[in-house]
Amino acid sequence: MMESKLNPKVDEFLSNATTWKEEFQALRRIVLDSGLTEDFKWMHPCYTLQNKNVVLMHGFKEYCALLFHKGALLSDPKGILVQQTEKVQAARQIRFKNLQEILELEPVIKEYITKAIEVEKAGLKVEVKRETEIEIPEELQSKFSENAAFQEAFETLTPGRQREYIMHIGQAKKSETRTARIEKNMPRILNGKGLKDCVCGFSKRMPNCDGSHKNVE
Repeated sequence: MMESKLNPKVDEFLSNATTWKEEFQALRRIVLDSGLTEDFKWMHPCYTLQNKNVVLMHGFKEYCALLFHKGALLSDPKGILVQQTEKVQAARQIRFKNLQEILELEPVIKEYITKAIEVEKAGLKVEVKRETEIEIPEELQSKFSENAAFQEAFETLTPGRQREYIMHIGQAKKSETRTARIEKNMPRILNGKGLKDCVCGFSKRMPNCDGSHKNVE
């Protein structure tokens, strides 16, 4: 396939990377060989097919990874696809701890990318299990990937509070708006508060309190 055009935002991302720079560069080269379009979403390089997300590249403290947005639909003969949490139904990661692992697995990585492209071309969708009440927005999944403490705080909330946040975030039509809602509510979530919980300590729920008290006698 023809190599895709480089995205300047990804150039900037790689230039500013303080960890996993060589690994990201190698993964970028491998993914671009597939002919996918290079984009930049959720503050990470994302590769798409006709504007549909196929694979995202991101890094953590102990590993970097390729995240396949419909990884649950991929055959995994090598047993290398990782489900981040039980709540993530569709996405799967391939994780790497160093550059050498990437280079040794390059043919396999390309094989999995090809499978992911075929899944997207076929228009296949991950069937959401009925016991999962609401699908977590991709922007929230991405934030979990970036911030383990945030994910832990979210998962310690009651199911009802989790549902309120997921619905509030997911109802936004634009990705930028969903991301903005996540950023705005991160302090509340890290503080163990629900979307409608009082944060001033003087009342229990909104609208009696919106957390904006400046002077309390």
